[in-house]
Amino acid sequence: MLSQKGWTMKEYNVGDLVSEFLYQIGVKDVFGVVSVHNIPMLDAIGRRNYIQMIPARGEMGAGHMADGYARATNGLGVVFTSTGPGAANIAGALVESRFAGSAVLHFTGQTATENLDKKQGTVHDVPDQLGMLKSISKKAIRISKPEDVIKKLMEATTAALTPPMGPVSVEIPIDIQRTIIERPSELDQIKLPSINLQIGDISSLDKIEDIVKKSKRKILWVGNGAKFAKDEVEKFIDIGFAVVTSTLGRGVVPESNKMSMGAFNAVPLIEDFYKTLDLMIVVGSRLRGHETRDMSLKLPDNIIQIDIDPDAENRTYKTNLFHCGDAKMVLGELANRLSNTILVDDDWINEVSELKNKILESYKNNLGAYKDFPEIIRRVLPENGRWVRDVTISNSMWGNRSMQINKPEQNIYPVGAAIGPGMALAIGASVGINGEKTIAMCGDGGFMLNLPDLWTAAETNCDVVFLVMNDQGYGVIKHIQESMYGGRKFYADLIGPNFEDLAKVAKMKYKRIDNANELEKKLDEAIKFTGPVLVEVNVHAVGEMPRYFAPPPHALKD
Repeated sequence: MLSQKGWTMKEYNVGDLVSEFLYQIGVKDVFGVVSVHNIPMLDAIGRRNYIQMIPARGEMGAGHMADGYARATNGLGVVFTSTGPGAANIAGALVESRFAGSAVLHFTGQTATENLDKKQGTVHDVPDQLGMLKSISKKAIRISKPEDVIKKLMEATTAALTPPMGPVSVEIPIDIQRTIIERPSELDQIKLPSINLQIGDISSLDKIEDIVKKSKRKILWVGNGAKFAKDEVEKFIDIGFAVVTSTLGRGVVPESNKMSMGAFNAVPLIEDFYKTLDLMIVVGSRLRGHETRDMSLKLPDNIIQIDIDPDAENRTYKTNLFHCGDAKMVLGELANRLSNTILVDDDWINEVSELKNKILESYKNNLGAYKDFPEIIRRVLPENGRWVRDVTISNSMWGNRSMQINKPEQNIYPVGAAIGPGMALAIGASVGINGEKTIAMCGDGGFMLNLPDLWTAAETNCDVVFLVMNDQGYGVIKHIQESMYGGRKFYADLIGPNFEDLAKVAKMKYKRIDNANELEKKLDEAIKFTGPVLVEVNVHAVGEMPRYFAPPPHALKD
């Protein structure tokens, strides 16, 4: 029996089927850690050699890589772990990809079918692994019979790619993986699932159309759920809407557009601006607490919400009208209806543009020695490059807002606010966009949390500049402690490695920045080099970050 590529198969097993399924739906790269309960699947990938497997140094890193890959490519990220401790180790990464709405397909093994759910203490057996995965994934599926594999894989892939997207775990017991089967002929016709998106209730669209026509000062709040609706959002700009985004919604329209307020959604100046508006349409955003100061941000009285997820209605803010439907389809229909009925006011355009410039200038003036960092990075990063960040005080101060982003796939950061995913997210992004540059801004504390994957970066020769903001500790935590705990910095100061020596051990290029004036030259040199480069910013030498931390309202309550 021959595979489609001519490889001779004496025995075809379920592991082969998983491998071929992924190949047939267009998967080119996967991430993971090989272990006793996933060998048949990864052995099949290795034998066939049609898909590149990136061996991470730990399951959590592998999960973040698959997440970064999915975000950078607007596609499907795939990751393999073992069962038990291996499956548990990926939990944090699955939680993050669910926060971010990333389409991630996670394969894990299981103990043999005859031993399942009996608590017999077989190798890697943990009580209710499937329940654990269900609690942190969008969906978790167990494959119990070889004949169900294709059906279950299509179910899992469809679930991961259906908005609101998220991680889906597939559990396959080791004896099922090893089972010898006939190659299913339907593999030859397998394609990525067709996602059935809906425009929603037409009468509801009639109401929205009428409200928009009666409104003069109006704004779109755009989230990640609208990332495929760039053209439609720009049509709304053409009919007189300003645009503000969630942090995750950055780049849906280029932030260079003078009607885009970027992610400055909660600064005092724009909160005052909201008071003057007579309509806000929220599209594909949860208006989550992280974006709204735990729902204390004052938004316009008249709010319409458009979301594919029916559970989003009134979850955070009470809205005047909720419309359930796909953002691209809904905005497209409304824009076509409104295109000839709305007149754009030049004074309004100038007002929005001037406010945006005022906010940007205000931010810049508060950055001290780092005031030019966002502009410099934007200048040296190629237009199609990816801007990956970890949770750092630098990202809180300017990375999440001031550094201009013009495409949603450029904007990759830990949505769940975990310290540490940045390095792995960048590796995954770089693999997905082979040939384009990635900059990953990390703090020294976060960088050390997943340090072994520096060798994954070296091994894959991924084209990433790791920009490590070294302040010898958890900078974000220190700022919180300074603001709220009398300056007592318990446990936030860290002794880290010598980063130059670390780069040598990993056999990668290294540069150090001790003065802000060195950033452009050294970062440009790093970007022009093909392969991983570690660039250390000596924060203590460049200048301490200005005091920053606005505690959430609940933190100040008795």
